[in-house]
Amino acid sequence: MDVNGKDDLKIPLLEPSDAVVLDIKSGRDVDHGIRTITFKIGGIECASCSTSIESVLQELNGVESAIVSPLQGQAVVKYVPELVGVKAIKETVEDAGFEVTEFSEQDIAVCRLKIKGMACTSCSESVERALSMVEGVKKAVVGLALEEAKVNYDPNVINTDRIIEAVEDAGFGAELIGSGNEGNKVHIKLEGIVSPDDMNAIKGSLESLSGVNHVEIDMEECKVTVAYDPDLTGSRFYVGSYHALRRKSANMDVLVALGTNAAYFYSVYTVIKALISDAFEGQDFFETSTMLISFILLGKYLESIAKGKTSDALAKLTDLAPDTACLLTMGDDGNVISETEISSQLIQKNDILKIFPGSKFPVDGVIIDGHGYVNESMITGEAIPVAKSPGDRVIGGTVNENGCLLIKVTHIGSETTLSQIVQIVEAAQLARAPVQKLADRISRFFVPAVVAAAFVTWLAWFIPGAFGLYPKSWIPKAMDEFELALQFGISVLVVACPCALGLATPTAVMVATGKGATQGVLIKGGNALEKAHKVNTIVFDKTGTLTVGKPEVVSAVLFSEISMEEFCNIAIAVEANSEHPIAKAIVEHAKNRLPDHKSQTVNGSVVKDFEEHPGAGVGCKVGDKTVFVGNKKLMRLSNIPVDPEIENYFSDNEKLARTCVIVAVDGKVAGAFAVTDPVKPEAALVISFLRSMSINSIMVTGDNWSTATAIAKEVGIENVYAEIDPLGKADRIKDLQARGKIVAMVGDGINDSPALVAANVGMAIGAGTDVAIEAADIVLIKSNLEDVITAVDLSRKTISRIHLNYVWALGYNILGMPIAAGVLFPFTGIRLPPWLAGALMAASSISVVCSSLLLQTYKKPFTYTK
Repeated sequence: MDVNGKDDLKIPLLEPSDAVVLDIKSGRDVDHGIRTITFKIGGIECASCSTSIESVLQELNGVESAIVSPLQGQAVVKYVPELVGVKAIKETVEDAGFEVTEFSEQDIAVCRLKIKGMACTSCSESVERALSMVEGVKKAVVGLALEEAKVNYDPNVINTDRIIEAVEDAGFGAELIGSGNEGNKVHIKLEGIVSPDDMNAIKGSLESLSGVNHVEIDMEECKVTVAYDPDLTGSRFYVGSYHALRRKSANMDVLVALGTNAAYFYSVYTVIKALISDAFEGQDFFETSTMLISFILLGKYLESIAKGKTSDALAKLTDLAPDTACLLTMGDDGNVISETEISSQLIQKNDILKIFPGSKFPVDGVIIDGHGYVNESMITGEAIPVAKSPGDRVIGGTVNENGCLLIKVTHIGSETTLSQIVQIVEAAQLARAPVQKLADRISRFFVPAVVAAAFVTWLAWFIPGAFGLYPKSWIPKAMDEFELALQFGISVLVVACPCALGLATPTAVMVATGKGATQGVLIKGGNALEKAHKVNTIVFDKTGTLTVGKPEVVSAVLFSEISMEEFCNIAIAVEANSEHPIAKAIVEHAKNRLPDHKSQTVNGSVVKDFEEHPGAGVGCKVGDKTVFVGNKKLMRLSNIPVDPEIENYFSDNEKLARTCVIVAVDGKVAGAFAVTDPVKPEAALVISFLRSMSINSIMVTGDNWSTATAIAKEVGIENVYAEIDPLGKADRIKDLQARGKIVAMVGDGINDSPALVAANVGMAIGAGTDVAIEAADIVLIKSNLEDVITAVDLSRKTISRIHLNYVWALGYNILGMPIAAGVLFPFTGIRLPPWLAGALMAASSISVVCSSLLLQTYKKPFTYTK
């Protein structure tokens, strides 16, 4: 029986995935000598851009893999340092025409320090020597008269705080005067800052920008001072289009640059011709260029705001943990010596924390004193507060509703449940769903097709106009046939931009994975999200999945003249020495059957000669009595007769999915306990609801056939495989797949991990083992079976939303291109000016993002209520 014991308190609920590194700039895979580097890329406008970057990076010798997110502008590259360096990776991306930021490579920064306490040249030399010995410092010059030091250092190895610390270690005082280019500074007042982490995040983002030399933050005033180089700014559309064309590809920048340049240079032509010709009359389109870029930038701004909201769920998760905690100092006698408020970042394992009513738990831990109710809805989605008492686990970020609780810290930092959820969700949002490949293929060929269509449109209007094949009255006043044709061509260029296509999948995946996390369903990436919607068969493990996983005694009977009190005392004396979950259930039940719940050692003697019989039970001496506690196999091995009455008791209970434990004293059966692992109350309704979703349910277990059949009948499962080992479970799943079934496996134990991997979609119960959780594609944090329905339904809703996003993305193009090309103009006089075409293009992207945001309103299709 797979039941979690005390050792589970030492294991993180969710093991962090090492597939994608997101919270550090670079890392090393020790086993394979592979490094992972994460950096930001500017100028990505659509999916074709990210595909182009991935392709050029993967061509580098030594690059193992490259993933680029078009939504977040983020790249994750795995490479072998012996074959390729970070400089080559950066230059490759830049050669492809994109800007690289937040890149961890060696650089030189300069800072100036005010040195205090120097009295002579030997003092200044001491400071110089101390600074020069610090790793990362390239050069240090100390001026005695000015009492200042100028330090050249590598900011990726050391920071100014460490430099100041080195001076102080040498016996002098130091203050930071400034660093970088002091010629250009901007002072910014910040709002909405709730913690020092917010300021540090802002500082890190600013420091990563090209041209920013130094960033100073004022925590108290919430101000930031930025020193920058004004020469490092610049022309995003034109530079982007140049690099795109240089690498023989095309993106949105190419379309915008072509459209604006065509309008601008033709306008310049009309102005020059008007100056040198008295008879020439023409219309310029200078406003077309400015309005087009203005509308596109406005659309991008609105799009950025909307995209920011797609990660709201993740932002809420990261903000759950409190900034401070109440640390208790305990004496040897267990009494509290002192209480100190400390920063949550200073908490260490095994610390004792005091959690007041209404406060949040800063980290994961186990309750050692107090009783109360904890609201875990922000982590598990469970709205009803959960009762907690000593020995129960608590999760960082959850709220103590009432009662003062003392907890012992078990997990901190990246090991906490909250941190692991955030890491997995971040990785999931970066991963690309297979359905995204369709958009990538379309985007790759769409832009050249648009340019060709725009050119054909221009020819289709200019040539007939030049030969008088349509009435001159069609041409607006102050225009000629060339200008009219040019407007139609520019409008086609702009309105057909496929940038919204690249947003269709990642925005939906980002919202869905974030929403799933807040609902207690942790989806590990777009691939799992997409596969889950195809599932038509779900295989359930029994113990700990369909059942509670915690045995309890439902009856105790006597088969001899022994009294119930003595029977219970004997059982307690023997089973108290065993760590088996069934033994613990028997001890708890037996104590409750005794007067005042107190047990006494039989005949005042201690237990001795204790011996375990694996798979059968235990035996020992209790006083002068020989006692065996176990199953029929143990009785047979010990030559203890089992009467027909006892056999009937066994048979009747096995039909009810119960396990019988016999207690034999001095060679004779004294009595027996019937133990059951209760079925989860929601199990039957979940199976029924899955049937209504056209999903077939199957149970696979290592338990005996009689128990498995009884459990299956109780929950409504018709197909059962019992007495199956872990590899056999995987084989059963492969058999189902061979028959064309798309299979999901739901399990919680180590023995379920092969099946979880073999299934199309593996779903691990959150209270299960870390091995099962690591092997799964989806983690059900609450250990509630109703979330199996949630996972499948959320997947179906998300894929449906992605398809709808494609309609929004292509709808503007399909409807807008004919109008932009002038199809309606001969009949209605309606034409689409280039600036309005730009507005429609922006509206396409905004529509896609807003469509994805509607997934925020997702509600579970099934919720079990007691």
